[in-house]
Amino acid sequence: MRLGNIANKAKQVVDKRGGTDALKGDATELKEIAKGKGSLKDKAKAAGDALKTPGKSEEPPAQAPAGEPGAPTGQQGQ
Repeated sequence: MRLGNIANKAKQVVDKRGGTDALKGDATELKEIAKGKGSLKDKAKAAGDALKTPGKSEEPPAQAPAGEPGAPTGQQGQ
């Protein structure tokens, strides 16, 4: 495979996942998961789940609210 073909394929994959901003979000989310608490098995599962959707999710598993269970679930503005 030629180098140009590899570069084109990589660009297609990045574009399909939402562009470079989504790629940066994925990297940030994986970094937070890796630094978070839990076993290696739990972190691997969380990372796999995180990569199923492109870009950084609104609430990554590593930053689950500790003192406010259920607060971000539509309670705002009511």
